[in-house]
Amino acid sequence: MKSIVTVLVCVALAACDIAGSSKQAEPVDDRRLSQAQAEPANWMTHGGTYREQRYNQLDLINTESVENLGLKWFYQFEDRRGLEATPLVIDGVIYTTSAWSRVHAFDATTGEPLWHYDPEIAGEVAFKACCDVVNRGPAFYQGKVYVGALDGRLIAVDAKTGKEVWSTVTVDQAKSYTITGAPRVIKGKVLIGNSGGEYGVRGYVSAYDAETGDLVWRFYTVPPIHGAEPDGAASDSMIAAAQATWAGDWSELGGGGTVWDAIVYDEDFDQVLVGVGNGSPWPRSLRSEGQGDNLFISSVLALDPDTGKYKWHYQGTPGEEWDFTQTQPIILATLEIDKQPRKVMMQAPKNGFFYVIDRSNGKLISAENYVPQNWTTGIDLETGRPKMAPDARYSGDELFVALPSGHGGHNWQPMAYHPDTGLVYIPAQEIALAYQLNQPFEVRVGGWNLGVDLAVNEIPDDQEQIDAIRSQLKGFLIAWDPIKQKEAWRVDHLGPWNGGVLATAGGLVFQGNASGYLQAFDASTGRKVWSFDTKVGIIAPPITYAVDGVQYIALMAGYGGGYGLAAPFTENAGFRPNGRLMVFALNEELDYDVVKPELAPAVVVNKVWEKAGRDNGAQIYETTCGLCHGATARSSGIVPDLRRSPILASAEAWQAVVHDGVLKDRGMIGFSAYLSPEDIEDVRGYVAERALQLHKHGN
Repeated sequence: MKSIVTVLVCVALAACDIAGSSKQAEPVDDRRLSQAQAEPANWMTHGGTYREQRYNQLDLINTESVENLGLKWFYQFEDRRGLEATPLVIDGVIYTTSAWSRVHAFDATTGEPLWHYDPEIAGEVAFKACCDVVNRGPAFYQGKVYVGALDGRLIAVDAKTGKEVWSTVTVDQAKSYTITGAPRVIKGKVLIGNSGGEYGVRGYVSAYDAETGDLVWRFYTVPPIHGAEPDGAASDSMIAAAQATWAGDWSELGGGGTVWDAIVYDEDFDQVLVGVGNGSPWPRSLRSEGQGDNLFISSVLALDPDTGKYKWHYQGTPGEEWDFTQTQPIILATLEIDKQPRKVMMQAPKNGFFYVIDRSNGKLISAENYVPQNWTTGIDLETGRPKMAPDARYSGDELFVALPSGHGGHNWQPMAYHPDTGLVYIPAQEIALAYQLNQPFEVRVGGWNLGVDLAVNEIPDDQEQIDAIRSQLKGFLIAWDPIKQKEAWRVDHLGPWNGGVLATAGGLVFQGNASGYLQAFDASTGRKVWSFDTKVGIIAPPITYAVDGVQYIALMAGYGGGYGLAAPFTENAGFRPNGRLMVFALNEELDYDVVKPELAPAVVVNKVWEKAGRDNGAQIYETTCGLCHGATARSSGIVPDLRRSPILASAEAWQAVVHDGVLKDRGMIGFSAYLSPEDIEDVRGYVAERALQLHKHGN
């Protein structure tokens, strides 16, 4: 029956290319992108089609044949930093991005590298990136591949040669802006946002001419402060309305509201739906004198794609102060609700609620929590506003342990929608976080400015307590019914921070997990029907494509990102192999293995620090260093484990790296602008203490 339905859909679309061919000559233009559903053999845009459902009509790999799926080829990248990209496949060629915004092209059938473009990001830019030097993928249009570079450039590359065509700077590079998200091409324009909400920047989304790189329009998601001059941007018409929801002077740290992921074109209403991030700093009391909704942070904005003009918005978390971004992926669909077809957008942002919103006007249709949450008593469907729990807004010395937390009930990892089952498949998780004001709060120019004390989330030394904490960190794949607003089935994983999702007409849902397994599940029941151990760790989403009648599954395997970089509780913590692009097909069985080397021993330092120095070092480490090197100096294995580093044994070498920045080209800047030599020596004392703990007790 599914094959018949697929054929009928293809006939209706007039040009369905199921088999796939590597000799398609037509350019990828607006028409072809608009009709991407008619070409399931290709994956031409970030979410598969403009609707970003991540559903594909190919069904040669199905619930019966999937047991014969095996590795066809793989390509190993240069390092072990996180891989988050959704590859594109255009007429037999795979285009993808790896860490440090590098762009690659491969023959989609053989894996032969065709070209490689390196934007040569300066190593010290890594300091500006909250969540690893990742990139979520390229865009493709009219013979060009577009990438948002970590340092804030938007770059067009010739798709045949890999040569740079144009490059334009989209941010003030003197500030801590970065780009990790994938561009989108809409009506001849390339749309891109930026990251940096934790570093004190002001968010916006921009549209550039796809041919020349010239700026066409820009919309700021946070207004200028009261009394400031207008920006001369598309957002100027909304300044008064947005300013009315802010108080005080938020200019020093920008207010946040970065557009770092979701940008979706809604053809039905000729509008762009943009997901907006958290406020900066996190506590509203520090950002806006404890007042107001703070538009348009933690919202979805609908904008005119030609001019950037405001159409409507929905704010899921007014006055946000828990890092509850609403940048998470947006899916467009038509659902039958109350016996009427409704054109809706669906989103499961960090705050734990699944939203179904009318795309014509931004009005909330329904919202229910898809994971446990304690910051509200529910959503008022009349007003669309959350009913805040009385203790959720922390102030003074109060502490609030939030579930979900800033890690999100669902983060950036893409979810998928299967029109046959009517279910949305969400890579969900439960990770609590304690929030307490950082007092006194002092702005660190260029660095993290959360406004909360992360040190209250201390990890114990006792192994039983560590194991108890680990058991509370949950990850699962949820099949969610968006009409009934209830769970249909779930698959539990060993922990959080698992990969994005792909749904196919073969009745399958594919997802990778933190343990390194790419798995296939029956889309109707959740029954696991296939699994492959990549031995790497997966956070990126799979895709599928076809060439010359053969269907493939492709995946970027490489663990990292915000939680994966910093958390010591990840699977296979301590060792991470280099990331890789892996491609699977039926009746293939390439010999594959990853050899795990012996880890270096702990470095025992023959010096005793005073307790006050170690305590100072612990505070500095957990709020500065642990964001990359791992909480309590327990590395996840992606960046060096400082407890095992020979540099730890030498005070001079430690100062040269941490104070002077001799390794800045490798991403380790010098902290002389933030820390004194005495502070840096105290940090060494804390790490030395952690190394001694590792030496004695193995943790």
